[in-house]
Amino acid sequence: MIKFLPKKKIYFDNSGSTQVDKKVLKIMTTCEKKYFANPSAIFSDGVKVRSLIDESRKKIAKLINAHNDEIIFTGSGTESDALALLGVVRGWRIKNKGLLPHVITSKIEHPAILENCRLLESLGEAEVTYVSVDKDGIIKLDELEGSLKENTVLVSVMYANNEIGTIQPIQEIAKIIRRFRKSENEKQKHFIESSIDAGQGARPLKNISVFPLFHTDACQAVNYLFTENIEKLGVDLMTFNSSKIYGPKGLGILFKKRDIELCPLYGGGGQEFGLRPGTESVALIAGLAEAFDVTNKIKQKESDRLTKIRDYGIEKLLALSAVSGYRIILNGDKNKRLPNNINISIFGISSELLVIELSALSIFVSEKSACKSDDSNKSYVINAIRKVCPKDGSKIDGSLRVSLGRNSKKGDIDVLVSAIQKILDKYSKWK
Repeated sequence: MIKFLPKKKIYFDNSGSTQVDKKVLKIMTTCEKKYFANPSAIFSDGVKVRSLIDESRKKIAKLINAHNDEIIFTGSGTESDALALLGVVRGWRIKNKGLLPHVITSKIEHPAILENCRLLESLGEAEVTYVSVDKDGIIKLDELEGSLKENTVLVSVMYANNEIGTIQPIQEIAKIIRRFRKSENEKQKHFIESSIDAGQGARPLKNISVFPLFHTDACQAVNYLFTENIEKLGVDLMTFNSSKIYGPKGLGILFKKRDIELCPLYGGGGQEFGLRPGTESVALIAGLAEAFDVTNKIKQKESDRLTKIRDYGIEKLLALSAVSGYRIILNGDKNKRLPNNINISIFGISSELLVIELSALSIFVSEKSACKSDDSNKSYVINAIRKVCPKDGSKIDGSLRVSLGRNSKKGDIDVLVSAIQKILDKYSKWK
């Protein structure tokens, strides 16, 4: 009897979710078995659990050069983004009644930011400016700078895009915001002094030393980019996601400078400094702390390794154009991109079809973004960088994202390229 051996699975969706690290699993298992008491309890077992949470918070804070009380645990990266955005806007509105806050973001942000921006607009709680990106997916700094105004309370630009992998100039954006802040401070100081000299009372419009705040979603960046010093990055709020760094699912982090006030999304028992009520999971938190530590230790070595595989993959995939008859292009800047990200568009064939065909061969990639994979519309990120339809009239149906990980090898790319070539040959007669 012939036995059919299962195909080797090749997982290329590490930007969507990563496998939990073995060290992380071990720590989580121990916590689930031994430390199950409520961390708010004052008896000994509860105190032990609270101590473990505090130690994990301290460990993570040290890894990004932050204070312990600046680390807030949430349920996901999406929740962290929402807490940052809605928390800043609604907190500002409470103190500045009658004034409409202004938010600046980019057209290619994660839905966790874009959908909440649209929510704020629909409720009349904020006005939002969506800044354009260039053909390579890099934000237009001059447009961002020109969008800043007196009532701008928050600028939110992601560190690295989850779909096309482009890396944004976070430190340059921070400098623009600091310059604007300084300019506003000087203008309001002059206004107050002039009013006093004229014998009039004067009250600043807002806390002029703080706004606008700068938030970045760094969920895709932690594995590969600089996050070791918050001060050098120049951000006020930063989002992290455990599931992207080989940690447990269902846990995120929001870094928040301690002098920033946020309005909580909901009420409850007062956990996480009153910003994220609900009984904490010590297993998830301890697991995330370990995952973060592992990531920081291997970051540079893994980035160098994956960059070589990424560039090899880009070269091989683009070379398929010559042999397949399909036009294939790279989405996003070739160099200013995450070490693990390859994103291509193949004109004339559905990206969804390619994903299904590759899945049948036990090769797992994604089309568009995992968080929008059930959306029948084309990728808004691709639309933002592709201003016009191709001159040759060929059709584009979204994009194919290949995101490498710790288990990825150069040989896996060869298998992928060979599989795509066979699929394109199969459908070429219907092209």
